[in-house]
Amino acid sequence: MVTLLSSNGTSRLDGARVDGGDLWIPISELAQLGWELRPEGACRGDVCVPIPKAREHDFVRDEAGGRLFNLTELAALRREPVVRSERGDVFAIGVASDERAALLRGGEAPDFALPDLEGRIHRLSEHRGKKVFLVSWASW
Repeated sequence: MVTLLSSNGTSRLDGARVDGGDLWIPISELAQLGWELRPEGACRGDVCVPIPKAREHDFVRDEAGGRLFNLTELAALRREPVVRSERGDVFAIGVASDERAALLRGGEAPDFALPDLEGRIHRLSEHRGKKVFLVSWASW
């Protein structure tokens, strides 16, 4: 079992396998991530990412348990960063750098809400038009 963190949220991939740093999932689990494999390539809705014929073996392979799809190879093709935990039980796929740059050019951060130390909720949108300095840290 592998946990995947992506722009779609958090997904538990029960049939996932990690091989050489790559995350292979059963084709049947693509749907829970919003993807499907079609002759045109890996598709999400009407948008398809063509899989190069010469590299098809890097994306799809057959095993005794069924066909597997390489999510890390798809992320690389889409220029999305991928990180994984040391144990390989958690993978995170980020937003492609060109998409992230386009969001930053927009000049407005997405709204979010966080509690302060007393538990009061504060939203970024409450401070629109003002400079905001955010400090964060992680205990791990």
